Amino acid sequence: MQQEPMAAATTPPMRHRSARSKPVEPSQRETLVQVQVLRAVAATSVALRHAQHDAATLELEAGRTFQAWDPIPWSAGVDIFFVISGLIMVHTSRQLFAKTGGARLFLSRRLARIVPLYWTVTTLYLAVALLAPSVLNQDYINFRFVIESYFFIPATRPDGVVQPIYELGWTLNYEMLFYVLFTAVIVLPMGRAVTALLTTLAGMVLVGYLAAPLPEPFAFWSDPIVLEFAFGVTIGIMCASSLRPSGFIRACVAAAGLGALMLAAAFPDVSMGLARPVVYGIPASLIVWSAALAPGGSRHESLAARWGASVGDASYALYLLHPFVIRAMRVFFWRTGLIFALGPWAFIASALVITFGVALITYRLFEKPLTRRARRLLGAGPSSRQQLRPFPVTAYPKAD
Repeated sequence: MQQEPMAAATTPPMRHRSARSKPVEPSQRETLVQVQVLRAVAATSVALRHAQHDAATLELEAGRTFQAWDPIPWSAGVDIFFVISGLIMVHTSRQLFAKTGGARLFLSRRLARIVPLYWTVTTLYLAVALLAPSVLNQDYINFRFVIESYFFIPATRPDGVVQPIYELGWTLNYEMLFYVLFTAVIVLPMGRAVTALLTTLAGMVLVGYLAAPLPEPFAFWSDPIVLEFAFGVTIGIMCASSLRPSGFIRACVAAAGLGALMLAAAFPDVSMGLARPVVYGIPASLIVWSAALAPGGSRHESLAARWGASVGDASYALYLLHPFVIRAMRVFFWRTGLIFALGPWAFIASALVITFGVALITYRLFEKPLTRRARRLLGAGPSSRQQLRPFPVTAYPKAD
């Protein structure tokens, strides 16, 4: 959810340079268009799951039943997000490894990307919870819980569920954990950093399993779902290599991932007995792998791909804002009687379309400008990369 949208790749204007100057390296923020589209699909799948839930509530209030459409587990969109996050962090940070100031720059940019919109949405949710608690059925507001929610600290609610005040923020608690770990290892050359990161993630899960039950937040942080970031990091390393499988191979891998998700939806009782990274994480990784290793450099993407990439840019806003839009549309459909005239699927389609519009507008008019201001405030603006220098050779006598 948390991943920074990648701007479209552009070719910089030609500049005269002396023979002694170094050639300009390719941008590390080269667009992975298919991954951007996949982010849009992942956010939409989560929104579709919640829209169907509200449609079922409307139908129940209308005295009817609603048959959900679940060919795949729509909640697996979160797992796709986690895998993509691991991939994107490696892909966009390759020039930061083993650089003085690289860790500070990485964390500053992640904070600038994640915090402003999340804090805004959390504040909005908190205001609704305080002013109209019956709307949210919210009765567990206290000062400590609010502070922990704002600072991404996993906290246990009175009902035993470990979630922040704005429930969707549970994914961001994992994202922030991953960013902190990434910041700690980015001071190393990329090969050593990735090895240390993967070892740490696997070690956390192992300790969580052997020492269970752990108190919070350690039980939350050691959940096997963190391995999905490791899957994404591995894919990111593959992207940095020259590996580019054929379209047929990528299609087969993607089909295998999609088929595995369909089996998980068809046999939920079997799926419940397996760890989430196995049921959702591995299929998600296969799908992300096939998208990430697609040949790049095309300047003639289809209209659908460009539109999907635009929604992918706004996927963070889409993920955070869709519950507000869906709930508002639910109230509107009930009070106007449209649910009786048009039915639940008209409600779902309308809610999703308006959610897309709200997300795109929020991204362009609020999220992007706010992120730029936050970057400048944290000293992570466009000119900050020029200040990076390799660490002293004595600190790392052998480069990867």
